[in-house]
Amino acid sequence: MSLHIRPATVEDSALILRFIIDLAIYEKAEHEVKTDAIGIQASLFGADSTSHGLICELDGVPIGYAVYFFSYSTWLGKHGIYLEDLYISPEQRKIGAGKGLLRHLAQLAISKGCGRVEWGVLNWNTPAIEFYESFGARPQDEWTTYRLTGQALLDFAQG
Repeated sequence: MSLHIRPATVEDSALILRFIIDLAIYEKAEHEVKTDAIGIQASLFGADSTSHGLICELDGVPIGYAVYFFSYSTWLGKHGIYLEDLYISPEQRKIGAGKGLLRHLAQLAISKGCGRVEWGVLNWNTPAIEFYESFGARPQDEWTTYRLTGQALLDFAQG
């Protein structure tokens, strides 16, 4: 068994979309996916993209992905990495692939002088929470995430 993590390429756009849909189904939010492979290609691999992707392969077969971008902490005075998505196919879980992707991101953060890696997890996703806490990640309970999207975003932007 050989795990390999590589940067995603534009040729992975359809694969990433498939993983996004699989993740959305797991998170009971398939209806929230509004993009297609062309949207992934433009937003993740376009000239002005600030996001990056990783593909995790087992013996040359893609089994998962991660999407991340660099954030910034004014308190630390350093950049960080925000992990937008982490997904491993259910039949390939518990073989170290998720931990491998996260370790890859941690190594990238260290090599870039980042002060932290952050991500969100749904509060009902006990397996993910237990997995993250098993290697020292801790929830940030004192902060509440807010989101402005859709019509509310348009309305607010227009004044």
